[in-house]
Amino acid sequence: MADLIFGMNVSTSVGPDADPVEDARRAEELGYDFVSCNDHPGGSRPNYETWTLLTWIAAATTRIGVATRVLGLPLRPPAVLAKMTETLDRLSRGRVILGLGAGGNDTELRSLGAPATTPGQRIDGLAEAIDIIRGMWSESGFTYSGKAHATVAAELEPKPERAIPIWLGTFGPRALALTGRVADGWIPTLGYVSTQELLGLHERVIAAADQAGRDARDIACVLNLEVGLYGYGMHDPDAVIGSPEEIVDQLATFVEHGFTGFNIDAGGDARHEQLSRIATEVIPQVRAAA
Repeated sequence: MADLIFGMNVSTSVGPDADPVEDARRAEELGYDFVSCNDHPGGSRPNYETWTLLTWIAAATTRIGVATRVLGLPLRPPAVLAKMTETLDRLSRGRVILGLGAGGNDTELRSLGAPATTPGQRIDGLAEAIDIIRGMWSESGFTYSGKAHATVAAELEPKPERAIPIWLGTFGPRALALTGRVADGWIPTLGYVSTQELLGLHERVIAAADQAGRDARDIACVLNLEVGLYGYGMHDPDAVIGSPEEIVDQLATFVEHGFTGFNIDAGGDARHEQLSRIATEVIPQVRAAA
């Protein structure tokens, strides 16, 4: 099996105690493989725009990957997003993970001017967007005509120096099938469904990959989850909670079922202290167990 990868969630919150760039620097020092930010540019809570924040983070770090978890596709034209991604990946020396989603919050999408569409139309749009992004990354004068998106002799230069990974955050049957057919990674969130349901969704992704003639081992399956160590006041039933040894056992179970990485946030008190302990007391043991 490929080496397990571990990411750390960086909050997009704006506030007197928030310092996402310093959080990312700390994650790099602790040995995390990537940091990720969610994408909710609307709403009344003060927050940063995800792409701008990750660009600032990439400029302030040297090694750690930067991942969108996940960009709401209806808010950004795919042809422009193809250019944005190539630029940031080049400037960061190959550290971008492009996480995409179809856009699940209708209220937020409407508030920011996205066209009114059904969930099925958004999945179709996501599939078209991936075609366009990869087409522009690989072909000159790329023309594409879809129901939601189109390009006419679009040029993107320079082309990416590597195959930039595209991960999808998906849950529905059609979206999971799309993930298995075309995505480089799948990043679901524990808590949106139960652990048992999540394992079933993973099987759907693998089945879709098999049906498309792909090697399922080429798809990174990275679980986004909250982790809480005993003694830090964490009680969320959707989180992985316990002693370091108990958390290692729980994460190792996901690895046994085919997950190849984890994107971790710490719940409860003393977030930074917990993330440091997770880096030193949990992650090495999960890697050893795998």
